[in-house]
Amino acid sequence: MRFSGARSLEALLLISSFLHASGFLKLKIIPDKGAIFNINHCTSRSCGGDIIQAETGSLPLMGFNRTFTWNLKAAASKAFRIDLTETGLRQVVNPSEGCPDQHTYRLQAAGTVAVGTFCRGGAIGQVQILNLGRFSVDVPAKQKLQAAQFKVSVGEEIKSLAKIKVILPKGNASAELFSPNYPDSFPDDDLVQWEFQVPPKQSATIEFLNNTQPRCKKKRTAIEYHSKGQILLVPPLADAQPARKMDNFSMTLRNCEMDLSRTGAPGLSLRFRVSSVGTGLPVVCGVDLKKEKGLSLSIERIRPGSDCEMKTGSSTQEKVVVPSLGVTQLSFQDCSMEDLCVTATRVIECRQLKDCSKDPVPLVLPVLPSCLPASLGSMTWTLLAPEHGTVELLSPADGLKQSLPGQRCNDSVTLAVAEGNGTPLGLFCSPGPIQKIQIHVSNVSVTAANIGNNRPQSVSKPLLKVKFTDRISDRYIFTVSPKKGALALLATPGWPAGMTSYFTVSWIVAVPAKMAAQLMFTNLSQPKCSARHTNIRVQCLGSLEEKYSRREDEDNVHKLTVPHSFYLNMSNCMTESGNFSVITEITLQKQKDPILTVVLSVVAALLVVFVIVLVVVCVVIRKKKKMMNNHQVSIYNLNGTSFRPGQDDPQSGEDDYHVYASIEDTLVYTHLLIKGGEMGIHEDVDTYRPFTGPMDPLKPAPSTDTRTDHPEVDVYRPFVPPSQEAVPVPARPPSHVPSMKDNELYGLNVPREMEDSEKPTLGPRLEPEGSD
Repeated sequence: MRFSGARSLEALLLISSFLHASGFLKLKIIPDKGAIFNINHCTSRSCGGDIIQAETGSLPLMGFNRTFTWNLKAAASKAFRIDLTETGLRQVVNPSEGCPDQHTYRLQAAGTVAVGTFCRGGAIGQVQILNLGRFSVDVPAKQKLQAAQFKVSVGEEIKSLAKIKVILPKGNASAELFSPNYPDSFPDDDLVQWEFQVPPKQSATIEFLNNTQPRCKKKRTAIEYHSKGQILLVPPLADAQPARKMDNFSMTLRNCEMDLSRTGAPGLSLRFRVSSVGTGLPVVCGVDLKKEKGLSLSIERIRPGSDCEMKTGSSTQEKVVVPSLGVTQLSFQDCSMEDLCVTATRVIECRQLKDCSKDPVPLVLPVLPSCLPASLGSMTWTLLAPEHGTVELLSPADGLKQSLPGQRCNDSVTLAVAEGNGTPLGLFCSPGPIQKIQIHVSNVSVTAANIGNNRPQSVSKPLLKVKFTDRISDRYIFTVSPKKGALALLATPGWPAGMTSYFTVSWIVAVPAKMAAQLMFTNLSQPKCSARHTNIRVQCLGSLEEKYSRREDEDNVHKLTVPHSFYLNMSNCMTESGNFSVITEITLQKQKDPILTVVLSVVAALLVVFVIVLVVVCVVIRKKKKMMNNHQVSIYNLNGTSFRPGQDDPQSGEDDYHVYASIEDTLVYTHLLIKGGEMGIHEDVDTYRPFTGPMDPLKPAPSTDTRTDHPEVDVYRPFVPPSQEAVPVPARPPSHVPSMKDNELYGLNVPREMEDSEKPTLGPRLEPEGSD
């Protein structure tokens, strides 16, 4: 409605101020569009009860087009749920067509994704939108908003953009539904889900009316049908969709990551019809296996008390087997999924090894006719190898693991491997460390179960690949590649029942470079043997030496470290009582570098030797210094008293002071040379000269020299040869001794008058102390 006149606009502004002040809602007035009421109703933790659709507060705006909007928000991983069962909604593609009551409802997800446009009176009873969204109703001018109530609550944790529940009424009925944003493209790399509630004894049929498919960069577009947690069918969008489906089921539309580089490229859109009819008439279903070589189908009625009737022609059957390459017409009346069990068997054989395929044959689940009321319960492959040949099972890219305590398969597709006579090998699933299983028998069965609880990506790709090869030495051989940081559990065949007598099994374990494998033998059970012995052996690849070997009568080592890739071999005896079973735990850890260990050991040894040598050298040096400090010599004293350096009291001493380790000649004679210089004697060294001083035998005559610059006692002075430097001649008066002449002999200077009558007694010659 267009606004005209300042008074009308002023009135609207006053009303807007009043509504804002009251806190009831937020009002936005847009020319040419009318009034928009925004109501914040739901928070991230809870919703404020019901959405009550009433005219409270908006009566002054009856003359304008009005839009009432409820903003809803839940936690990031949860959805908000709107219950529409009171009125029911019908989806329309063109809002311009209008609804009978002129009330148009809109649902919007986070961002600008339009979940749909709806009118009252339809089969849509509930909508859940992930995290954040908006619910609104458009009312034209002069049309009173009809009273209605919609229950709002916090919903489930969903992975899809939206989850729409369609409640089909009893009797014949139909409803058209559209993908979000229709006719524009559904959001990139997203999904939406519809749940269909089918009344008892009625069946529903899906029919695609129009669809467009995008060009994908990653993944692919898909339609998935689920019922009671099981996958029923994954047909392409261009194929016929399920018809006459009984019981409740759901349909999921999945988009890929689209290539939007080309302008005008179509996106993903879908328009379809769901219809329901009563089941008074039987549902005819043809099963054609002409193109499925070796595949047979078994359909069995498992609830005798139910109203389900299964017929071939006019006769009622409890069990129907559709043979390989056969065609069978079946009819089902009032049959639900719980009433029937569908199993499939495929035989893969090769009689001569030379005729066997060199390429592995994939084991893939078959696609069953959509008219069957039940989905595939289990699938068994019977593998027939040539005589004395080996059946080789190759695991998918992510490997296999054995279902054991602490390593359960949970909801994964399980693969039960057994010999043709029923001897079990084990129950396996993906992912895990086992890359290959070799079985030296000509008849092996592989049974896949728990199929319906898995996504189509898990069942559309090969579960295993099979190849027939020549005979092997052991009964079973496993090829294992453990991963760093993951525990690998390996159990003996048939665990926990134990291995069959005389059976052998080997595991070839690949250990990455610079890693070591730590083995622990847990849950070990040893039998009492009547013949031979059980044996557990570990041997490194490429080595003839056994790293570990134990029998049942020997004590076992429960932990072992192997530095390289290795064989783990176990063999059973003829058991008398008990059984032979064991679980081996393998973990990878960093390997210690042997070269580094040797280098560190050598460095440590050298360091120890260096420390020892250093200590010895320090002790020797310290001892030598102590000995050098204790070297004492005898020094000649002019006063006639001999003493040793370091002796404080010359008169007191110990008895052993006269014992010396060594005597330095320079210290013995230096003072004599100095004294000789004072006396004016500068003759050749080591030449005897008669003593001219006083003849006192007790002690040397004191010097008459009154100079004060006498050499200090106990001070070391190095000896200077006469040839290098002469001792300075002291100044003295001329001698009274007459000068000497050559070639004349001179004696002591004695007066002539004493020459004959009295000659001095020189006494004994004094030798320096310490001389020889």
